[in-house]
Amino acid sequence: MIVSYDSPESQEKSFGATWDYIQRTMKCCGWKGPSNWTENLIIKNSSVLLYPCSCHQRRENDTMPETGFCEEVNPYSSGCVASVETWLYSNLGLIFGVCIGVAVIEVLGMVLSMCLCKNVEQEDYSKVPRF
Repeated sequence: MIVSYDSPESQEKSFGATWDYIQRTMKCCGWKGPSNWTENLIIKNSSVLLYPCSCHQRRENDTMPETGFCEEVNPYSSGCVASVETWLYSNLGLIFGVCIGVAVIEVLGMVLSMCLCKNVEQEDYSKVPRF
């Protein structure tokens, strides 16, 4: 995903926006660290040092854009893998609860549909005229 990350004007909005959102909210840069961004095709072909603007450590009254690539970025030193793992582990109960809730609703729907099918009376269609 990092290799094909591009400016927001030319990329799928959800792909770039998701990556920017993760880096901005979890205050991280790259998957394992900022050095992951050196694999990006645009950064490889650039003569200046670029990082995504979402890697930038923001200060008050910061005028740097939130998406795309920026020069002179002071990137976060940590990668996002640790932040994502921490978020998943802290929300594991909620994730499992939602999954179990959906599974219970699915099973109840199947049981109710089987009861309905069993209780529907079969009609004798042999007496219906055919055209």
